[in-house]
Amino acid sequence: MVAHAYSVAFQGLEARTVDVQCHLSSGLPAFNIVGLADKAVAESKERVRAALNAMGLALPAKRITVNLAPADMPKEGSHYDLPIALALLAAMETIPADETLTSASMGELSLDGSLNPIAGALPGALHAAQLDLTFICPFVCGPEAALVGAVEVLAPETLLALINHLNGRQALTPPAPAKAQPAASVPDLRDVKGQETAKRALEVAAAGGHNLLMIGPPGAGKSMLASRLPGILPPLSAREALEVSMVQSLAGLIENGQISRARPYRSPHHSASMAAMVGGGRVAKPGEVSLAHRGVLFLDELPEFARPVLESLRQPLETGEAVVARVNAHARYPARVQLIAAMNPCRCGYLADPSQACSRAPNCGLEYQARLSGPLLDRIDIQLEMPAVSALDLALPPPEEGTTEVALRVLNARDRQAARNPAPSPEAPPPLNAEIDGEALDEITETETSALDLLREAAEKLRLTARGYRRILRVARTIADLEGAQRVSRTHVAEAASYRRAPISR
Repeated sequence: MVAHAYSVAFQGLEARTVDVQCHLSSGLPAFNIVGLADKAVAESKERVRAALNAMGLALPAKRITVNLAPADMPKEGSHYDLPIALALLAAMETIPADETLTSASMGELSLDGSLNPIAGALPGALHAAQLDLTFICPFVCGPEAALVGAVEVLAPETLLALINHLNGRQALTPPAPAKAQPAASVPDLRDVKGQETAKRALEVAAAGGHNLLMIGPPGAGKSMLASRLPGILPPLSAREALEVSMVQSLAGLIENGQISRARPYRSPHHSASMAAMVGGGRVAKPGEVSLAHRGVLFLDELPEFARPVLESLRQPLETGEAVVARVNAHARYPARVQLIAAMNPCRCGYLADPSQACSRAPNCGLEYQARLSGPLLDRIDIQLEMPAVSALDLALPPPEEGTTEVALRVLNARDRQAARNPAPSPEAPPPLNAEIDGEALDEITETETSALDLLREAAEKLRLTARGYRRILRVARTIADLEGAQRVSRTHVAEAASYRRAPISR
């Protein structure tokens, strides 16, 4: 007899069905797991054996073979413990075999038979809903899985409780969906004194979803401004919150099953590896660029990151997707992020200050900034040089406008984009100005003749590529949206061009 149970494998954000087959046969007692399982899955037999012993059940003195089909797909993680145990119990006729055919399960077993939390409960429950199966997961993951709504969820605390439920001796209470996390307090933009140009650039970047690079000496307020960007961004829509939560679920970052409408803000250290940034590792996991999906990825001290790490961001910034290549599979993670970067003008940081700059100026600044490749800089719409903040700036009273006022203008500008920019598909949200392609940009942008003349002059003076030319036009379109203007004027183009720097002469 071959008993079946179903589980889920993940290739990036895509869930695949795994048929867990268990066969008992005569021969020397053995417990084998086959089907391209990694070390964590291979160790499942010891956890299953101990969990059954804790309930007073002994493995039969037979040859036990568990196959994870399809056999050519890699199986990673400890969440296969529960489906392996269920398939084995069905083969032993401890539970009805038909109960395991109508459910998909994920869970890690403790040696005492309790169920430990696992990553990926939310996308696993979504996959079970698509297959019209009941989803079984640990008790702690129940509120997270219940967020799907269109699937029956069983969330036992122990394997024994699940066995009793399947045998009709005990009824498990369906878990209630977790409530959304309360909005966290964010730092106010009113705390930033001086740097009016930088605050304006931050507002433009927020309104259009543009990437931003701030270049300035230490203490100019670059990190301070970046930390205030999430406060002026509109909250996630329901669809966006689901996308973000699925990535966070795979990474095991959802606590108590609660999702948030706040946009992610990730700030990795400059020692981050390529796998940490774009995803991968021995067990493929989403990287920082995917954990910041629909939010902000802040890279401080940008030139200090390893060059291969920075170059690996070029594709995600362009396509909104991170692809982790493996020999037998490709894992794809969403990576529609807004890149905010900060750097000093040189290693010492005081290139523009003759009294503090090193004796190697300006060559030290050219060498330091040359660590950033032209193709990477070409993908950053706004490149802003920030002066140092003086003592007189700090003595000024707080500005009249803060996060609340700026956030309202950003929201209105994004509403105008949503009403104008065509969505690529009925399921996808309308793109922001920074995301639309060149052909759609020409169709939706009505530009004055004098503005086009200025744009051509700026492109020649700044030695812009075709991508850089389009990005100035996108920024100009966003500036017009902030003002509620239908046409892009010469003034809008002039401001957008002022946020662009000429390539560094090497």
